[in-house]
Amino acid sequence: MTDSTIARCPDAVRAYMTLATGDDRPAATVLFAEDAHVTDDGVDHRGRDGIRTWLDRVAGEFSYTTTPVSVYGDAHSDRVTIRCRIEGDFPGGVVDLDYDFRLDTSGRIASLVIAPATDLG
Repeated sequence: MTDSTIARCPDAVRAYMTLATGDDRPAATVLFAEDAHVTDDGVDHRGRDGIRTWLDRVAGEFSYTTTPVSVYGDAHSDRVTIRCRIEGDFPGGVVDLDYDFRLDTSGRIASLVIAPATDLG
């Protein structure tokens, strides 16, 4: 995914958005800190092994596309939220989700919370 919407995001966030939606989930996993955690659908996935398992499961559940709609934060932020439109063969077919990234001091993803879009204004 090459998208001008995410062009000004920190490197790890931009790379995650590109790699996680493709077939290179191992490369997406190393963007996370060793002790990172992801919360998706209210479930926590901890550490790189847990995150890799989650990425593999999500990739196989449904076919979908992810389109970044807006970004809050920039390349110099340690917190970035990307609103994405997800369209696919899951129940409902379309949903807007916020991907809330927090980065550690080395620029790796320390946490990612994926949740239904809310008013960020």
